Amino acid sequence: MNTGPDFSFETRIGGRVAGVDEVGRGPLAGPVTAAAVVLDPATIPEGLNDSKKLSARKRTALLEQLLERAEVSLGWASVEEIDAINIRNATFLAMRRALEGLAPVGHALIDGNALPPELPCPATTIVKGDGRSLSIAAASIVAKVGRDKHMMALSRQFPGYGWERNAGYPTADHKQALLDLGVTPHHRRSFKPVHNILYQGKSVSS
Repeated sequence: MNTGPDFSFETRIGGRVAGVDEVGRGPLAGPVTAAAVVLDPATIPEGLNDSKKLSARKRTALLEQLLERAEVSLGWASVEEIDAINIRNATFLAMRRALEGLAPVGHALIDGNALPPELPCPATTIVKGDGRSLSIAAASIVAKVGRDKHMMALSRQFPGYGWERNAGYPTADHKQALLDLGVTPHHRRSFKPVHNILYQGKSVSS
């Protein structure tokens, strides 16, 4: 029976182990965000879990504890980078930047099944790691809260797209706003719904 994430991966590896997770691969707008977290085994916050299984209030409360008790780093890849090198490589870039923002670690635990290249330390991938490793769960919370705050700020600059609610994901109201209001500088032009609107707009005016 799955009882949630634990510290067994970190304990077996030993030393300074960072959990790494990302958020924002699927949205039509905004950056992709990764976090790297090194927990202190003596003071791990209670209730760490996959960020998708936690309420926004719980995530925010846990983030405050993590900032006090753990080493935390955020890494970003911009919309321009996503469009230039594709979302997969941009995600790897954000993960590498998150790890590089920490003091040197001995090993990284990466959520998923793909190992980013050129990491600053050895690493292991863990499928569904945010539900299995406490360090990855912590990283999932840090990345989620960080990106949501960023999209909330962008929503005030570009109202009408619902980013304060949908965080840039392709909800029905977001896609309708794209049709009604057009494409912003924060939209990913390489993503099909955005590309199609730009292409149709050009074809209509030509």
